[in-house]
Amino acid sequence: MKEMFHSAALKLTTWYLLIIMVLSVGSSVALYHVSSSDLTRNARRQVIFFADQLEPEDFRDYTRLRQRQLNDDIANLRQNLLLFNIAVLIAGGAAAYALARRHLQPIEEALESQTRFAADASHELRTPLAAMQTEIEVALRNRGLTKAQAIGQLQSNLEEVGKLKTLSEGLLRLAQRSSEDITDSVAELKPVVKEAVARLKKAAAAKKISIDDRTNNMLIKGDPDSLNELVAILLDNAIKYSPAGSIVKVTSRKHGKLVLLSISDEGAGIPKVELPRIFERFYRADSSRSKQQAQGYGLGLAIAKKIAELHDGEIEVKSRSGKGSTFTLKLALVS
Repeated sequence: MKEMFHSAALKLTTWYLLIIMVLSVGSSVALYHVSSSDLTRNARRQVIFFADQLEPEDFRDYTRLRQRQLNDDIANLRQNLLLFNIAVLIAGGAAAYALARRHLQPIEEALESQTRFAADASHELRTPLAAMQTEIEVALRNRGLTKAQAIGQLQSNLEEVGKLKTLSEGLLRLAQRSSEDITDSVAELKPVVKEAVARLKKAAAAKKISIDDRTNNMLIKGDPDSLNELVAILLDNAIKYSPAGSIVKVTSRKHGKLVLLSISDEGAGIPKVELPRIFERFYRADSSRSKQQAQGYGLGLAIAKKIAELHDGEIEVKSRSGKGSTFTLKLALVS
């Protein structure tokens, strides 16, 4: 892929440079004709002026001298224009290549992201599909399969189908977020957080985790439903990685024209080296995609980041090993 884009950059550079040189050479030719004509015309005027002022022999000497000067001036003009075009060729080539790389870089990054996305998606899809295939093959070879065993097999397959459904829905939401228009919407922060807390109440209760909501009500720019999903994702993430019996705290405060919504947990924390990558699709902070610590496909935080960006906001993460993590959402206040 690198070689393909390098070749494309060279081809684009060639076209850019060709256009630059056509303009440069064309301008130089026009400038040469105009300047040489002016020099010749001025020389003739001077010769005509001195024709009546000098003796014939002196006039002939002056005419020869003026012609040599004219020839030197025209030669210097050609040399300067040649040097100018060489400089344009060198500088234009460098600038054209830089411009070509700049134009191709977003395409290259998008293609690399798409390739990586396809590979990651294939990896995640392969696991439940392989499990279903193995279980079905084993069941088909078992001639003495009982009704109870068949029901258990179907239930197991249904769980894997549920995982696939969750994955496909997450991918669909992530793709659809790019086309939403939410810039003109207004939401109240406290109801948004309250609804998100209600959605995660059962998950928190299952681990005996308390959610301490100390959110203040403020008007913020954004779509209430999208923001509700964003907060729910951050809460769900905090609950998943918090130990049983711990507390998840939700606080808010104003900071200039922004509201800072923080969600803190008492989990194991995220290693510093992992922090820059936790918002990548399919990335899991345990670096192994293992589902032992928490169920999921590593799409939640990627979706949360996308929603925050659509609101012209951002999410910051602070974490200490063994001390938990704090996700801080920055959103614009309604002025």
